[in-house]
This record gives sequence, C-alpha cells and structure tokens, in this order.
Amino acid sequence: MKGARGPLGIRLIDVGLAVAVLTAVEINVATGGGPGAAPLNALAYIFGGILVLPVLLRHRWPRFELIGCSVLLLAYYIFDRRNISPAPLLSLPLYDAAAAGYLRLAIVIPAAYMLVGLFVVDASTHQSLISLASEFLPSIAVLFLAIALGEVVRSRRALAAETAQRLRMVDEEREAETARRLAEERLRIARDLHDTVAHSMATITVQAGSALHLLDGGDTSLRRSLTAIRATSKEALAEMRATLGQLRTSAKDPQTLAGGLDRLPSLREAVTAAGAPVAVEVEGERRPLPPAVDQAAYRILQESLTNVLRHAGQAATATVSLRYGPEALEIRVADDGGRPGTNDGQPGNDDGRPGEAAAGSPPAGGGHGLTGMAERGAAVGGNVTAGPRPEGGFEVVARLPLAADGAGR
Repeated sequence: MKGARGPLGIRLIDVGLAVAVLTAVEINVATGGGPGAAPLNALAYIFGGILVLPVLLRHRWPRFELIGCSVLLLAYYIFDRRNISPAPLLSLPLYDAAAAGYLRLAIVIPAAYMLVGLFVVDASTHQSLISLASEFLPSIAVLFLAIALGEVVRSRRALAAETAQRLRMVDEEREAETARRLAEERLRIARDLHDTVAHSMATITVQAGSALHLLDGGDTSLRRSLTAIRATSKEALAEMRATLGQLRTSAKDPQTLAGGLDRLPSLREAVTAAGAPVAVEVEGERRPLPPAVDQAAYRILQESLTNVLRHAGQAATATVSLRYGPEALEIRVADDGGRPGTNDGQPGNDDGRPGEAAAGSPPAGGGHGLTGMAERGAAVGGNVTAGPRPEGGFEVVARLPLAADGAGR
C-alpha cells in the first residue's frame, strides 16, 4: 500500500499524512484568535485546507513542499489571519526538507517566520518578553525537533549508503585479491610442470629417437615399440605445452585445448602398438560435437584405454563403442581383463578400477583417473560410470549431451 502511487507520484501514505496535517491545521484555525483575527467562518476553514495541498507532493518534491506551504501560510496571514501557529503546518515539510538534504532552507524559513511573528505580536500586543517567550517557545521547540529529526534520518541514510559502498569495495578488493592469488598459483603450477613433467617428456622423446637411430634395422617389434614411445611422448609433450599455455592464460578467458575424437585413430594405434589391441565400433550418424564435449569424450577415451594398459596388461583386448543418439553421445570402453590375476582388485591401482566410480568420490586406491573422468563428464552436463564386468574385465560408460551444458574445461 505504501508503494502505490497516483498522479504526480502521490502515494497513499502521503495522502494519509496530509489528512493528519489538515486536521491539526483546522484545529489550529478553530482555536486561533486574538487582536485583529479574521472571523471563524467557512472561508477560514477553506483557506486552512488549501495550506496543506503541497504536502501531497512531499515524496517527489520535498523542497517545493516546504516553499509552497510557507508561501501559502504567508498569504493566509495577510488575507485571512487567525493567529495560528506555523508548527502544525510546517513541521512535516521541515522534516522532509531536512531529510532530503535541504537543511539550510529548513532553518532559514522557520527562523524568518519566528522573527517576523515576534515583531508583529510585540508591536500589536505589547506583551512582556516572558509572555512572548511562553507563547512562541512551544512552536520553536516543535519546529526545531522536526528539523533535527529530518537531519538525523538524512545522516543515517547517508551512513547506510556509505557503509554499503564500503562493503562493495571490500568485496571487490577481496575478489581482486583472490584472482591475483589464483593467477599466481596458476603460474606456479605452470612453472613446476615445465621444470618437471615437460622436461621429462622431452627427454623421453629424445632418448626414444636416439634409440631408434642406434637400433638401425634391428628387431622389428622393438622398433615398433620405440616408434610408439616417441610418437606418444611427442604428443604428450605438445599437450603439456598447450596446458602450460592455458595455465598462463587469464582465468577469465579460458581456452579449450585443441583436439577431440578426430584423434581417436592415433590413440587406438598407440595403445595397440603398446600391446593391447583396440577395436572401434560406431553406431549412428557421426556429427560435429561442441568443442567442450569433443575434448571431454577424447579425454575419457584416453584415460580408459590407458587404464586398460595399466591394469589389464598387454594381453588384454579392448573395445571402444561410440553411439550417436539424437540428444547424447554414449561412449563405452570395455576390456576382457587380460591375463588371469592382472585385474585382481588389489589396493594401489591408480584409478581404483575394481570398484564403482561416482562423480566426486575419490577412488579407494588413492588415484584420480575415474574421478577425473566423472568430473569431465559432469562439466559438460553428462555422467560417467565405471565398474567390473560380470564376465570379467572392466567397463567405462559415459553419456555426454550433444549440446554442452557446462563450460568447457
């Protein structure tokens, strides 16, 4: 009800306050009198009602409210004076003006009225100083209290606004400090990766190339393994450098690493060359994927096939199934378990393969492979599950939406 507004921004609360002021003014008109007072008739009450009209505009124009009421009161004193006190009419406009920041105006107008009133009353009645003080002091006190209350309200509003501004500044500074620390941490991780992992991968690549050069037509199987090592290490080094570049990029401008399911043939060849044959099956019509989904799909396949080599051994065979549905891509990677005893579910496996993986739940073995896959799937709005197969071996199933829901990472 308070917020309901009519023409000129007049609210219901403004109407209610105007009625209250009108009541006080009319009572003042009815009780006013003294030497030279106009007769109490209908015209006196009408003039009293006109005095209150500017109060209706208090919300939008508090300064005009005070000036309007003051001018009308002056006209009333001149044309139909009933010796009324200015306090019932001017208290609310003075409060509104002071609360709106017009403190000087709120002081000057009542001060002028009181000085002129003292002069006029003294000249017409020749009262003593004590009598004048007792007559004017209540009105002065009421007007002063109205101005003081308005100034207190204005000060509290200003303090609240300043406090809110300071809190916003503190929040902005905290966010800036957090961003700075995050950027420093990203740079530290990038340096550490460059000085350790990237350097080691470069060394493996060079040593594999040197071994191939020294082998010079030797064992074909050994050459194939060394070639696979060199190719895989080169690819890993390139991805590592891309990751380092991503870490050095601002967190507000993330970049998705290049490459997706188009790299599946080379991944299949590398795993097969390492001793675990991989068969690829595709159902449905292939179609372009969003970059984030494409990369997530490749990383899930990469981690799944790496786990086949790590846990099932070189005697294992793996099957990769890609099923393009109308709304989602389903990925299934299954292996036959390899040699007996290689997938025995003992603790210490890097990804905790023997157990069921759930997003956000770290594996019992302390690794992060399955957790990472689940996080990648969740990042694009999909899900990943993994666990042992009843007939032996292990299976990873991922369902990724063809339109990514999350930001690519």
